Amino acid sequence: MSVAFRRESDEEHLEPTFEIPIPPGPNWVTARGLRLTREKVEALEAVDAEAMAEDEAKKLKRELRYWRTRLATAQVQPVPDGDAVAFGSRVTYRLNGKEKRIAIVGDDEADPTEGHIAFTAPLARAMMDAEEGETVDFGGKAEAITIVAITPIQGE
Repeated sequence: MSVAFRRESDEEHLEPTFEIPIPPGPNWVTARGLRLTREKVEALEAVDAEAMAEDEAKKLKRELRYWRTRLATAQVQPVPDGDAVAFGSRVTYRLNGKEKRIAIVGDDEADPTEGHIAFTAPLARAMMDAEEGETVDFGGKAEAITIVAITPIQGE
């Protein structure tokens, strides 16, 4: 019998499930980031995986592995002094005539809608080590960003 007429099981066509990718580089966190990571691990550990469907339980366990790894590798960074833009800084800057404010944090605590961007983001990398009043290049434009104010993130 030709394989063209053979009934294959649905299992043969499922996409493989991979681990959640870990961002490259160090796992720097603020004190807030460490707290949020611990809370995430505790919340996932509190879920009763035995009462879930198999696929949902696998998804939960995969997410728990990710967050446990992130907790185990977290490196709390010291609070910066505020003299220059650094990890853990809250920066007020001017770009295209508009003043904006961001906090530079770890990959897992980044939430651009809340004004928290990862230290690995292009905007954060462009600003690193700049001082108040300094202009920096960004997006292929010379002196596109003006640093207006720098303050350390305190505990949040």
